[in-house]
Amino acid sequence: MSACYLSVVIPAYNEERRLPETLEAVCGYLAAQAYSWEIIVADDGSEDATGLVVRRAAREDERVKHLHLPHRGKGWAVKNGMLSASGEYRFLCDADLSMPIELLERLLPDDAASPEIVIGSREAPGARRIGEPRRRWLMGRVFNAMTRMLATPGIADTQCGFKVFPAAAAEALFALQTLDGFAFDAEILFLARRRGIRVTEIGIDWHYRSESKVRPIRDGWRTLRDLVIVRYRSLTGRYEQ
Repeated sequence: MSACYLSVVIPAYNEERRLPETLEAVCGYLAAQAYSWEIIVADDGSEDATGLVVRRAAREDERVKHLHLPHRGKGWAVKNGMLSASGEYRFLCDADLSMPIELLERLLPDDAASPEIVIGSREAPGARRIGEPRRRWLMGRVFNAMTRMLATPGIADTQCGFKVFPAAAAEALFALQTLDGFAFDAEILFLARRRGIRVTEIGIDWHYRSESKVRPIRDGWRTLRDLVIVRYRSLTGRYEQ
């Protein structure tokens, strides 16, 4: 059994402004917990002072780690962060911390041997979207409907950036991941379904951040293109291992 219970994987690209507050909040929360933990900031080739911010945090707490990578995309950063983690459970956490870290306890399993993936959802019962423009919500609903049709039927919100994976599932699924961009979430959940791994959605409070790097129209079309690629790769046996 791993000596580390929870690994928090935070993908980051040019996050020098938002990361200090996020790391302070996450470290503060975890320091009050009884379980062992680590934070891995998967730095996707940032060109600003993101690395400096993480290294400063690491000097204050050695459980904070900086994984510096060449720039290839959020999915690439998450994949490498998850595969370098050591926790029994691995929590994907967006750098903007749009979900209050205190809600992490909703995603962690009650059963220590739980094999299921638990994902934060903005559409599940009890969820609240705070400050999100109506236009952005409508665009997200259209995108999610197309994602369900192409790859993840039955999952209402694949793109919320807060997910908990058991170690075995993380190591199996992220090793198969092929997409480097924003569609990696849907690819991973598609692969989970193929392998019979249960995915549970838990409603969370989600705060809209105006500085989000997601561009709904541009990234939406790229993601839909990538979902078609996922289906093609599935049909041609790319994921068979």
